[in-house]
Parts: sequence; C-alpha cells; structure tokens
Amino acid sequence: MIQIDGRLGEGGGQILRTALSLSAATGKPFRIVNIRKKRRKPGLRHQHLACVSAAAEISGARCKGNVLQSLTLEFVPETIRPGNYFFNIPTAGSSMQVIQTVLPILSFASAPSVVTVRGGTHNPGAPPYEFFRDSFLPLLQQIGFSAEIQIRKHGFYPVGGGEVVATIQPLSPSEQKFSLHQRGEPNTADGEILLSWLPAAIAERERNAVQQRLGWAAAKIKISEIADSPGPGNVVMIRVRYGTRTYLFTAFGQRGKPAEQVAAEACDAFLSFRLSNAALDEHLANQVLLYLALNGGGSFTTPGISLHTKTNIEVIKRFLDNKINIRKKDDGCFEIHVSRLAG
Repeated sequence: MIQIDGRLGEGGGQILRTALSLSAATGKPFRIVNIRKKRRKPGLRHQHLACVSAAAEISGARCKGNVLQSLTLEFVPETIRPGNYFFNIPTAGSSMQVIQTVLPILSFASAPSVVTVRGGTHNPGAPPYEFFRDSFLPLLQQIGFSAEIQIRKHGFYPVGGGEVVATIQPLSPSEQKFSLHQRGEPNTADGEILLSWLPAAIAERERNAVQQRLGWAAAKIKISEIADSPGPGNVVMIRVRYGTRTYLFTAFGQRGKPAEQVAAEACDAFLSFRLSNAALDEHLANQVLLYLALNGGGSFTTPGISLHTKTNIEVIKRFLDNKINIRKKDDGCFEIHVSRLAG
C-alpha cells in the first residue's frame, strides 16, 4: 500500500485528490496521514469527503477513515464502473474539484459516463466552471482525454447550490508525445464579470478598473447578471486566446474586498503571463501533469513552478514510474518533461 504524508509540499487538498485519481485509475491502494495538516482547519471537510465518496463509488473502493475531520484515510480500489452518477456536496464546496477527481478515473472506464455534481461552481481557490469549459478540457483533448461539461445552475461561495454535468468518454491511448512549447500568436481577448444578488455598481466599478488597466473598450467587458444562483457572488474573468488555445485568468469578489482589487488581481495574472514566452500558465501546467503521466507523456513550458506543481509531481511519482524533469530555459521559462509510462 502506497504511503503518503499529507504535510508534503503545499499540504492541502490537492494531495488527496491526486492520490484518489491515480489510485482508482491504476488500481493501487494508498494510505494518507496528516490530511490537509497545513490548513487552518485540517482533516477531511465536506468537499473532500465528496471527492472520496465519488472516487470510491466509481471504483468500488473500500475505505477507512472517510469521516469528517479525519486526518487519515485508507483507500483500496477495485474495478472502475462507467455509468450515470450524482454527487452532492452539502456545503458550498467546489463541485469542480469533484469533477477534477473523477475525470481521470472514468477515462479508464469501458464506456462513457455522465457525472452530475451539486455544490459550488465558482469558488476561491478552485478552478471555476469556465476554466474547465474554455481552457482545460480543450487542452486535455490533445492528450487523448475527452469530456464535455455544462452548467445547470450557478453556485457561488459561501452559499453554493450550483450544479454541473460532465460527460466523460473512454481514453484514447496516445502513441505520440504531447509537445507544447509555443503559445501561438495573440488572437482575441475579452472580459466577463459575473454578478449574483449584489449591487450592479460593483460590476461597473470592476469593468472601469479593467478598462483602465488593460486599455480596453467597455464593449469588450461583458457583465453577466446571474439569476439562477441561490446566493450572492462575483467573479472577474479575463479570457484570452493565443492561436487556437484559450486561457482564463480569474479573481473572486469577497466580503470587504474592494471591486478595484478584484479586477486588479485578474488583470495582473493575465499581464504576468503575457510577459512570458510560456505555452501554459501555472494553473494549466499543474492540472495537465497527471494526464500526461497517465497517457504517453510529453513536455511543455510554463512561466514558473508553483509549490502546488512541485507537490503534484511528488504524488504522481508515488503511483507511476514516470520521470518528470524540470529545466529552466534561457528565457526564464521552465520546461517540464514527462516520460512515457514504463512498459
């Protein structure tokens, strides 16, 4: 049984989610201790239990320690079963992170699956729905992983109550290494501000701040009033396209956080990426590693190596025989190379 210490690296929930995905996909059991030990409220919370329950149901796994606030979990998977699944997070926990956990698993199923998750769709600290739809899933298509996602209802932190549906196809094994070192020529760029149950003036201030920072016309920044969410929410998104690839840079409104600061965070993330020559931003780089390790390997460039990425690499190495090498290039970017699976 693979042993994992949850204090590894960034010490958060990503360690658990990556371990669940790889364990179920490979059939290798694991035991993790000190779950989320570096967080203010360590142990399994509702959203983490939802990930455990989803991975266990799909893979027929036997679990020990799968209770709230548990610091230890044993997970012994059996056979991956395709089907129609529904998972509910009783809080505003991220439904996108549940999709993130089960997508690699169901890609190794014998038939397509449909997964519905109820919870948060736009959460600070988690990828929002639009990131999956516009940026992440199209990138996975190039690696052989095929999935589509739809939103039925928006759910913002801290109320939640949203719902997403993902259709996941069986993996297409890759005989060709994925290679992405150039991002392509600048194409289109626009902004979108989501606003739910909050004064319209907040979105107007955010749009003005984005206009001033990026020099865009107001028409390039859409304000979308969300009517289907049961609670308040605010998100600023900068969506840019280089060649055929879409990148999304996001910031979330929170109580006591000025609208101008929210807009600045989204703009800063975009401008920082624009200054580099990298093919993938740090969020995409971190997310894509697991999929490259599971199907053929490959290489790409990214502006920097986050602690989340370093931690993800260490967890992947516990389950798979891949070699993952990092090299800093002369232009300041980093190249990450993932070897093919052994055998």
